[in-house]
Amino acid sequence: MIWEAIIEPFLQFGFMRRALLGCIAIAVGATPVGVFLMLRRMSLTGDAMAHAILPGAAVGFLISGLSLGAMTIGGLVAGIVVAIASGMVSRLTTLKEDASLAAFYLISLALGVLIVSTRGSNVDLVHVLFGTVLALDNAALILLCSIASLSVFIVSIIFRPLVLECADPQFLRSVSKLSAVTHFTFLALVVMNLVAGFHALGTLMAVGIMILPAAAGRFWTSSIGGLMVISAATAVLSSVSGLLLSYHYSLPSGPSIILVAGILYGLSVIFGPAGGLVVQNLPRRHYKQ
Repeated sequence: MIWEAIIEPFLQFGFMRRALLGCIAIAVGATPVGVFLMLRRMSLTGDAMAHAILPGAAVGFLISGLSLGAMTIGGLVAGIVVAIASGMVSRLTTLKEDASLAAFYLISLALGVLIVSTRGSNVDLVHVLFGTVLALDNAALILLCSIASLSVFIVSIIFRPLVLECADPQFLRSVSKLSAVTHFTFLALVVMNLVAGFHALGTLMAVGIMILPAAAGRFWTSSIGGLMVISAATAVLSSVSGLLLSYHYSLPSGPSIILVAGILYGLSVIFGPAGGLVVQNLPRRHYKQ
């Protein structure tokens, strides 16, 4: 029973194995970035950046169709341009960075949907917005695994400045010139992982595999290393479970993966030992001296 329900789909079908490998690559590369997004209170920034890559990917689609290379380059360029433009607006005007980023992301989302819907079909629009994780080919897997490896490598190099910036950004600025470099490198990592997630989960779902496992992991540990491990494990478990739900019940694969991650987040909120609702409301013993 367990063999037929859990293991056999991945052994029998190559598209299920490719989908699982792609999701694992995204989980390993994106969850450490998601952890630092959460610790820096930038979770909604990740959502905004996910929408910001849409017009670039749409232009790539317009030029070369569903070309992996064109859509990847377009998404990277669009994401980096939006990140830099929103930062410049916040520094040169009175508008805060969150407001400028929200403005750019809304414009990007509308422009991207307009481009795809004008020059493509409804199927193409669904592909761009929600991804096709079950249709990953070998070229896409090589791209996802390469981005995941590069992301883990860069995070390991800038790990200490990232931790310092989460704890006390003013201190990092006063003792090191790496503050700005760390910040923009981190934004580049966010864009890079969102572009990777875009190919499997689409622009609307890519940020989910980055943020939800990190938010769930926060209720199980307070150490950054442990948080990264638990977040990655949660993302992998969500991917396996979502793919199996999609296979057995003919559900959309991307939303299934994100919904499983959401369920795990909800369970963590309730039962997590590091600040979950149950622990917070347990009666506390009072000791007499």
